[in-house]
Amino acid sequence: MKTAPLALFDSVRGCPKEIPHNEKLLSLKYESLDYDNSENQLFLEEERRMSFLGFKCLEISRWVICGLIGFLTGLIACCIDIAVENLAGLKYYVVKQNIEKFTEVGGLSISLILWAVLNSAFVMVGAVIVAFFEPGAAGSGIPQIKCYLNGVKIPRVVRLKTLVVKVCGVICSVAGGLAVGKEGPMIHSGAVVAAGVSQGRSTSLKKDFKIFEYFRRDTEKRDFVSAGAAAGVSAAFGAPVGGVLFSLEEGASFWNQMLTWRIFFASMISTFTLNFFLSIYNNKPGDLSSPGLINFGRFESDSVAYNLYEIPLFIVMGAAGGLLGALFNTLNYWLTIFRIRYVHRPCLQVMEAMLVAAVTATVSFAMIYFSNDCQPLGPDQSEDYPLQVHTHTHTHTHTRPLSLIPTLTLNPLDIVFDLVGGTNKMSPVGHIFVCLLFLWELLLFCADGEYNSMATAFFNTPERSVRSLFHNPPGSYNPLTLSLFTLTYFFLACWTYGLTVSAGVFIPSLLIGAAWGRLFGILLAVWAVPGKYALMGAAAQLGGIVRMTLSLTVIMVEATGNVTYGLPIMLVLLTAKIVGDYFVEGLYDIHIKLQSVPFLHLEAPATSHWLTAREVMGAPVTCFNRIEKVGTIVDVLSNTSTNHNGFPVVVPVAICGLILRSQLIVLLKHKVFVELARSRLTQRKLQLKDFRDAYPRFPPIQSIHVSQDERECMMDLTEFMNPTPYTVPQETSLPRVFKLFRALGLRHLVVVDSENRVVGLVTRKDLARYHLGKHGLEEMQLAQT
Repeated sequence: MKTAPLALFDSVRGCPKEIPHNEKLLSLKYESLDYDNSENQLFLEEERRMSFLGFKCLEISRWVICGLIGFLTGLIACCIDIAVENLAGLKYYVVKQNIEKFTEVGGLSISLILWAVLNSAFVMVGAVIVAFFEPGAAGSGIPQIKCYLNGVKIPRVVRLKTLVVKVCGVICSVAGGLAVGKEGPMIHSGAVVAAGVSQGRSTSLKKDFKIFEYFRRDTEKRDFVSAGAAAGVSAAFGAPVGGVLFSLEEGASFWNQMLTWRIFFASMISTFTLNFFLSIYNNKPGDLSSPGLINFGRFESDSVAYNLYEIPLFIVMGAAGGLLGALFNTLNYWLTIFRIRYVHRPCLQVMEAMLVAAVTATVSFAMIYFSNDCQPLGPDQSEDYPLQVHTHTHTHTHTRPLSLIPTLTLNPLDIVFDLVGGTNKMSPVGHIFVCLLFLWELLLFCADGEYNSMATAFFNTPERSVRSLFHNPPGSYNPLTLSLFTLTYFFLACWTYGLTVSAGVFIPSLLIGAAWGRLFGILLAVWAVPGKYALMGAAAQLGGIVRMTLSLTVIMVEATGNVTYGLPIMLVLLTAKIVGDYFVEGLYDIHIKLQSVPFLHLEAPATSHWLTAREVMGAPVTCFNRIEKVGTIVDVLSNTSTNHNGFPVVVPVAICGLILRSQLIVLLKHKVFVELARSRLTQRKLQLKDFRDAYPRFPPIQSIHVSQDERECMMDLTEFMNPTPYTVPQETSLPRVFKLFRALGLRHLVVVDSENRVVGLVTRKDLARYHLGKHGLEEMQLAQT
């Protein structure tokens, strides 16, 4: 039943412009992480030598590392926030100079073109550094982190270079006005920080701080990456509990209770760090009122009340969110297939990103130009429009709310008070906005004391737009404005996700849902409060796209600061997931499948009990003797046609252990041969530290020189092999094999017969090949991609 690997790119030579893609393939380029500790003699000796105080110090070190992860993740979030604000100031300064030049002579349309060009320029920078320097930094990074925590070794996913490109890329994407959010990439950034800090060194910079050496293995690293992902959620949304639940629900395939407190500690430190440094930047030291990058504002108790008869309406909204989410995911799926086939060259990827930026700016201008939704500026809107600016022209005085000004890239946290230095004296950026008012006087066609609600939706940060949709009083938007905005932003966000830029899908999803949710509330009648339906719509849309339930419920409750809507939000998300799953998978799962990653889901396919380990295992298996000839080991490791990573050790035919490729390479590098050990009695004995120093980038076998004489030597594997590998009989059913493999985080599972002889080896790809399709149980083929 084992299928031969396919050469996916054989046909590419004849047609270089198109890369064929088949989702029924699994890539052989992905290796598994080793979450199972090798309990060999070196490990047992080290454990015996360690005192009670040593174990306590290790436990303290874990807490210290989690604190550092939280601190650095919060600091990165703060830097992203400040950089976006300053880049916005620079962009608007250039626009201001242009407007001053053309105000008297006419031709202000050139200013709009300049604005679109500046947006494209920012996006071009973000796309170039991703496409040419680190493609692994593209997107939100959440699918890659999900794969890493599932046990798949995604190349370059937790490198320092990836982090730098990720941070710079997301700043450029948001500053470039794309329909993206900076919250998703924070999760990836936190995971990279965790992977680096926990190792006590940087392999990219070739700098070893000689600390935390005990944690240099996949098992420990996985736990810290879980903490980093949670800290990223906490910094993005100000939701520490939501961060812990996100790691549990979306990321970590393996969990223990001790880990929960440490992850929660990292999340709390992360949100506190962001809070603290933003308060200093905003000249309000100690005012910890900015827990995350996004703040939905608090829903007051009188406006959040809901009745029993509204619960069915909320469930209907959840179903609508599931349908819209399924449509979003399906469109994005076909768009991603097109990109894989045709937009695979870096230069084409950069051009596509610039095109999307220009189209986004153009569509925004067109929507506002043709919109006549002018709403009166009431005294109760001081929160959204905290400042009135009076600009004197030749004939009369115009009054316009500041939030009409295109603040697409500004910090959502009360930016006005940072930009304008008081009512009598304005800061330089404040003057920029005053100059921009001349442009909007001509463009928006609204009378004095009125504002254009389409501009409020389009020319704000997505975060502020969500907030205005949640909290603006009834009558702030007319149904046509919300309908056009929802339709336009839906397709823009769908087109944007998957570009070769660092960007997240959280905030665009919330904004789309908040718009159609408020529309739903307006259409119900006068008794409905549009704000709460906007909240339900936002939850339904995001749930319909990413299919999160538990964690997203808590994130929404924490971000809004009110627990009253806990039950309705949970019902909405559950309905959205059920309806969406009926049509298509979640967005992250789709992108994991499109990358042909051998991802193991929670359970084996439902109809797979008739399959046994004998039918799914890889055979024949390359085995080593307990004392093996060095030349044989070198030849097996050098064989590029197999590229195995785990080898059972047999005596004479019964299994007695398992040894990894990485361990054999370290043994060859240090020339741990039987003859040399006898001739040099003073030779230092190999320790676990030698294996940890080589982790995670073990040298390739081609870089290790073995002379002809050394090939005749013998190598004793007894001390280094894992003497108790997990084994299963060959009659074991696939679901039992799957459950054992996934729950224990294994990399290799040995299949034995009744006499304990090795008959096969089960790896991740053997299990991931089987999935439940439209025609029952289907088997995917393996491809050399």
